[in-house]
Amino acid sequence: MTQSTIKSEESNPPSLHIVKQWKEVKESLPFDDTQDFVNAKRGWRGSLGDPNQVIDAQGNVVWNNDAYDFLKDDAPYSANPSLWRQSQLTRMNGLYHVAGPIYQVRGLDLSNTTIIEGDEGIIVIDPLTSQETGAAALALYQKHRGTDRAVKAVIYTHSHVDHFGGVKGFVSEDDVKKNNINIIAPEGFLEHAVSENVYTGTSMSRRAAYMYGAALEQGPRGQIGAGLGQTTSTGVVTLIAPNMTIRRTGEKKIVDGIKMEFQMAPDTEAPSEMLIWFPDLNALCAAEDATHTFHNILTLRGAVVRDPHSWAKYLTETIDRYGSQAEVVFAQHHWPTWGNDNILKFLTYQRDLYAYAHDQTLRLLNQGYNGTEIAEMLTLPPALEQSWYCRGYYGSLSHNVKAIYQRYVGWFDGNPAHLWEHTPVDKANRYVDLIGEDKVLEEGTKAYLKGDYRWAAELLSHAVFNNPKNEEACKKLADVYEQLGYGSENGTWRNFYISGATELRNGNFGTPTQTAAADVLGQLTPDMVLDTLAIKINGPEAWDQEVFMDLVVSDQNNKTYHSWLSNGALVYSTADQSNAAQVTLIGTAKQLTALAVYGPDPDALANAGIVVDGNPKVLDTLASLLDPGDPKFNIVTP
Repeated sequence: MTQSTIKSEESNPPSLHIVKQWKEVKESLPFDDTQDFVNAKRGWRGSLGDPNQVIDAQGNVVWNNDAYDFLKDDAPYSANPSLWRQSQLTRMNGLYHVAGPIYQVRGLDLSNTTIIEGDEGIIVIDPLTSQETGAAALALYQKHRGTDRAVKAVIYTHSHVDHFGGVKGFVSEDDVKKNNINIIAPEGFLEHAVSENVYTGTSMSRRAAYMYGAALEQGPRGQIGAGLGQTTSTGVVTLIAPNMTIRRTGEKKIVDGIKMEFQMAPDTEAPSEMLIWFPDLNALCAAEDATHTFHNILTLRGAVVRDPHSWAKYLTETIDRYGSQAEVVFAQHHWPTWGNDNILKFLTYQRDLYAYAHDQTLRLLNQGYNGTEIAEMLTLPPALEQSWYCRGYYGSLSHNVKAIYQRYVGWFDGNPAHLWEHTPVDKANRYVDLIGEDKVLEEGTKAYLKGDYRWAAELLSHAVFNNPKNEEACKKLADVYEQLGYGSENGTWRNFYISGATELRNGNFGTPTQTAAADVLGQLTPDMVLDTLAIKINGPEAWDQEVFMDLVVSDQNNKTYHSWLSNGALVYSTADQSNAAQVTLIGTAKQLTALAVYGPDPDALANAGIVVDGNPKVLDTLASLLDPGDPKFNIVTP
């Protein structure tokens, strides 16, 4: 989808309470330390030019650096000055020389792509989010290096879409086959890359629209960045399956004369992740495990909770293995760190950040505090608190503590009153009936005027969920969210708040970016294909339905998956079953992914090369039971 923005004409200036907070932040942090700006500018070779944008084949803007020109100015009161500083750094864009044969394209997507020049060609590490920005990054490199070196390898450091989605901007599947291009990834990459963007893809993409502010107007009162980068590009997400898998720490490869040693780091920032050491260059690619922010233990878009304990342990291993030798550390977000002393401090502080948050959360958990309470109690050690690369621009200490609590003991805090709570709408109805709608609005407004925005948000959210047609309640809640956004140091919090305000004022903006793209669906295994159908089955509608369907995978020795409805659940097995199939689908593993792309449509399946044998009406029955996700589900209204 195109990168479009929604402009709200109703935005308010920052309140005196936010101005006071702004001044306190300005006085409490070391803004006179400008080394990050020196490092972020180092090695710059050139940018896209004018316009500084990426445009797709239809003429739509899918990435727009020009929209962030306002960040050249000093921080206004409508933006936390610490977040503004981070956004000034992440908006810097172009081709950068890192060291030796290592180059990076930064500021052309949420993530970076790294290009390493080998004996004959180039190695690409993490080819951005979309095909269009990937192609623009390659063209930018070629222009400023004056070369059209061929791609010899593509490395995916981990399984998040902003690190593989632009691969077809660099190479095609035909290129990979004809030229024996290595597509290298850590063990488990494909499973996690596909499942994350398909199983919960609709929900995750909708929430990601809030998290990255992709539909918001860029500006001092709107979207200014996401802490990890500016936002996500809105082009076509692509994927080429790996043909080389890294399975163990210490595994070594030589590609086009470049020596690499891999360090596995599963269940850290991603379920499947690895770091890369370049011994001849004394350079470390830290993937996304050491960046210039406190990262997410649980991302606000939704994902499996990450393991900060393992994260810290792997960073200790990184220091032990490579810390004494490293002269440059670069990651797939932000800017590099040069100099061994600086690197050791950077990796140590990053390690200590995750270890401290983990250990102290468990200490307080074992004293009987719940996640919300621990989040209010916990503060970082002064050295970490004053370190720019430990600030919570992407993962806040508040929501990370709650995530750690969730990882260990789940959603229930032990209080029986919270065991069987009412839904948000029912709860709102009861509170408003008890207090009175006018009184809720009155008290919410009083809290807003006092600068008690958290309490105002809770009261006014009840008012909106009780009566979403109450325009006054929606307007007041939007005003509250806006002020909370202005004060947020965390980029994703700001985007969530201002997205909420925007939808309350302007209506639902849907999902600007879809990650469950055809290329991603095309990598589903037969098991995953059936899983994607299973999670769409409308259970109550399927309670009494009978469907027996076989999938025969012709390029896997006719391996057969027997699937059937059992009490409203679509289950499957490769073992022989007593019930004969009513319909059988025969095709290659690749062809059978059409079932996930098009659904059980006989004509579409036949066009994809699948043989439909048996009663095709069974497919119609199955199709009638599918309940697809809603990419425009409400968030700030019921």
